[in-house]
Amino acid sequence: MAKKKRGPVTTVPDDARVLVRNRRARHDYEIHELIEAGVVLVGSEVKSLRDARGNLNDAYVEIRGREAWLVAAQIQEYPWANQFNHEPTRRRKLLLHRREIRRLAIKIQQRGFTLIPLSMYLKNGKIKVELALAVGKARYEKREASREAEAQREIDRVLKRARR
Repeated sequence: MAKKKRGPVTTVPDDARVLVRNRRARHDYEIHELIEAGVVLVGSEVKSLRDARGNLNDAYVEIRGREAWLVAAQIQEYPWANQFNHEPTRRRKLLLHRREIRRLAIKIQQRGFTLIPLSMYLKNGKIKVELALAVGKARYEKREASREAEAQREIDRVLKRARR
């Protein structure tokens, strides 16, 4: 039986520190392509993210005109920022090349893809966002995927016992 081709695993480099991760995304979506993007943040957001006080669960990317925006990503207020604090759920601009934004916009409109954030990580002192071009899974596909994962875990357990 031929192995099923798996989608891309991650774009996060090994030396990067993952700050926030969207764990439900790989369960709810079938991922086709991964993209790394910069994100425009204010100082209190950076401090808060370094303390891992963010949430990407309901976040998505919206393309308006020639710009990409991260919507509904929650970054908690930084407790010591006082009056210079940020709004936790504000839209944040993503830094992508113009041709990349155009290509993604076409795929989103014509092919029914969704652009979702998978993680935010620190790379060379800059905060990056790992985006995924994905299609939502139906309920039966999620059940099938969890059954396959459980079967694979059982096979691994049996093989591990047999090696002893």
